[in-house]
Amino acid sequence: MAYEYVVLGAGRQGVALAYDLAKNGEAAGVRLFDVDAAVAERAVARLRQLIPGTTCRFSAARCDVADAAAASGAMRGAHCVLSAVPYVFNERLTNAAIDAGASFLDLGGNTSVVRSQLAMHEIARARGVSIVPDCGLAPGLGNSLAAQGIASMDAPRHVHVRCGGLPQQRVGPLQYKLVFNFDGLMNEYSGFGEFLRDGKHVEVPALSEPESINFPGTLGTCEAAVTSGGTSTCPHTYHGRLETYDYKTVRYPGHFDIIRVLFALGCFESNVPLSRGGAIQPRPIMRALFEERLTFPEVRDLVVLRTVVRGTHQGKSWRTQYDLYDLHDEKTGFTAMERTTAFPAALVAHFQARKLVEPGARPLEVAVPAREYFEELAKHDIHIRVTETTDD
Repeated sequence: MAYEYVVLGAGRQGVALAYDLAKNGEAAGVRLFDVDAAVAERAVARLRQLIPGTTCRFSAARCDVADAAAASGAMRGAHCVLSAVPYVFNERLTNAAIDAGASFLDLGGNTSVVRSQLAMHEIARARGVSIVPDCGLAPGLGNSLAAQGIASMDAPRHVHVRCGGLPQQRVGPLQYKLVFNFDGLMNEYSGFGEFLRDGKHVEVPALSEPESINFPGTLGTCEAAVTSGGTSTCPHTYHGRLETYDYKTVRYPGHFDIIRVLFALGCFESNVPLSRGGAIQPRPIMRALFEERLTFPEVRDLVVLRTVVRGTHQGKSWRTQYDLYDLHDEKTGFTAMERTTAFPAALVAHFQARKLVEPGARPLEVAVPAREYFEELAKHDIHIRVTETTDD
């Protein structure tokens, strides 16, 4: 059977989503919508060049997702809708999808928004559609790998997820290039991480608890620190079953020291009152500077993801480690961040279109069968190395 998909947001992630749906999602048609019709049209032109001779129908149109009626209208007739727009729109888009009778997923990143979406479970179930938030890289793929490790172990106890999008060469004052939306990055660097520790829910401030982490090859020693959103709903889902579930973002050494100083100076605040009177608005300036000075278009990116599950299995102390190391794809032009965020999300959409996800609003780690998801990742060009060890 061939399926109809709608992608909201025709930027970098939107194009990658549409590409994978056409290649691997049994897509009869993919409709791309963007607030700028020209962006959607350029996306479709690129897709037709990337997949010449495809039987998938691509179409482009304008849609302002802030307009609930327009969004619902754009979704009608779709088996599944994929949101590649900022997370602030995802709650209202979930409502619009339910109204349109379409299943829905997003790339997420804000757990408070996710909780609002999951509160729509009964109405989504009654409408016969599935809602699965937080389906990107982290949150998303990292949590799905954790779910696979947990399901495959007799008595899982501890989960540690570490993930980062980095330039392949250390560049600029932050040893970093902007690989996704500035506001999404600041969302991760703000607030707190929601973890399980000693079996209890805890909130750990973002940018705290730095640690060294080693990767094989040229990447070498990096650092990781707490950021928000990466665990999504997993600490709630696995409360009472796990002792530990935590997440940290990976960067080159020295990055977080500078970011902490910038936060302390108020550089990312929307409004800073001045003691002599008046106020300044530094955040728009920082956004412009990040987007201007940290893009480094000539420098390719990479993504590292490591999910470790520890516990006991068959009476032995057991450790399962899932590693992903992905690079910019020169053939398609997709960055590592686009590939590793969009392709796993497109896989979830394919599950939803095939009705392999039950109606209702559920977290990714509950909604999508972990083993089947893991087994299908390679078909979407996401390759995971698994290492199992025992201390006994």
